[in-house]
Amino acid sequence: MGDGAGALAWLFVVAVLLVFVVIVLVRSVRIIPQARAGVVERLGKYQRTLNPGLTVLIPFVDRLLPLLDLREQVVSFPPQPVITEDNLVVSIDTVVYFQVTDPRAATYEIANYIQAVEQLTTTTLRNVVGGLNLEEALTSRDQINGQLRGVLDEATGRWGIRVSRVELKAIDPPLSIQDSMEKQMRAERDRRAAILTAEGTKQSAILTAEGERQSAILKAEGDAKAAILRADGESQAIQKVFDAIHKGNPTQKLLAYQYLQILPKIASGTSNKLWIIPSEVGEALKGIGNVLGTSTPDAGDTATVPMDGQEPVH
Repeated sequence: MGDGAGALAWLFVVAVLLVFVVIVLVRSVRIIPQARAGVVERLGKYQRTLNPGLTVLIPFVDRLLPLLDLREQVVSFPPQPVITEDNLVVSIDTVVYFQVTDPRAATYEIANYIQAVEQLTTTTLRNVVGGLNLEEALTSRDQINGQLRGVLDEATGRWGIRVSRVELKAIDPPLSIQDSMEKQMRAERDRRAAILTAEGTKQSAILTAEGERQSAILKAEGDAKAAILRADGESQAIQKVFDAIHKGNPTQKLLAYQYLQILPKIASGTSNKLWIIPSEVGEALKGIGNVLGTSTPDAGDTATVPMDGQEPVH
């Protein structure tokens, strides 16, 4: 019995030693992932910063603090009310991009660097936007972002943090101001539409007038050319008739007869009430008198021939 009890006691001791060894190994061996960093304290005092890879600690002496993320982080802060220079309250959402560059400073120089960045962003934003009116705040985002980044980067440098970018996600003015802005934008769009419509009507009228002018010019040129061609044709026809008459050598009696034949045609118009025979046709009248066998008036006299049954006038 005594030997069995002693063996069990030795087994228990060996088991305890094995457990202790395992605990020591677990607490002494650490693996740091990539883009992470660990701060080691020895007896409560900063001892060193662990880089990615395998490392060994002294059990019960060294203590590894929670690992820090060295990657660039993005934090979106809730909307913050900010008063502009013209005493309007706007709600601004901000997004901050930062990265831990010094794990030791981020651990011991600030208790909660994310909260510190948020509060610093809010106070800096109020200082920057407080010097701008609403219109400038809505149109100067790049300027505001640059000023915020400069102030935050300078203040967070001693905390082991580098602020790379600061973006204004949204700037929301009061509802009454939004309604006024929408009405103003609507009026501006209507004004531009009216201007474009008027410009279109003006251009259309100009093009129409230009087309009508060109059409009138072309029509006038066509009429002029047609008149010239008709005049040329009539001139050639008269010339041919004249040449034919001279070639035919007509007698005085024939000319007088043709003259009498053409008189009814001349007086056939409804507006022809009186026809004046000039003195230049004296020779023709002499021929007519010879044909009729009567005397003719003097060449210098002017006679009138009655039209539509009227009495003759001398």
